[in-house]
Amino acid sequence: MIYTMLEACRETGMTYQGLKFYCNEGLVPNVKRDRINRRVFDENDIAWIKSLRKLRKCGMSLSDIKEYMNLCLEGEKSIPQRKVILSRTRERLCAQIEELKEAVKYIDGKQGFYDGVLSGAAEYVSNLLPCSCSLDKQ
Repeated sequence: MIYTMLEACRETGMTYQGLKFYCNEGLVPNVKRDRINRRVFDENDIAWIKSLRKLRKCGMSLSDIKEYMNLCLEGEKSIPQRKVILSRTRERLCAQIEELKEAVKYIDGKQGFYDGVLSGAAEYVSNLLPCSCSLDKQ
């Protein structure tokens, strides 16, 4: 099946401007043109564009995606180099997951503290408000 730009956008979930940008950046290799010079895409293009979106969602930079794509175009012999790129990306994602887990833990702790204050089980303290204790009590 052959897809127009708009059909490719619907199939991949991309905006028209986003897909055009990827094409202009050379991130969709072998783009074909119809008889009036409009871009058209086949099933392989659609599958690659979906992969592009996933790589971007992984936080991969455009330059890393270009490097990865160029390695893919070399065929099977470049699999080891591609695995290195993917491993780097995975490590970064795992580190981000750990940071997010810590952020959620902080939020959960704050929520627990506020629940305790609201229920009367904990005294309210704030790092932003002046201490209610008097220095001249000493």
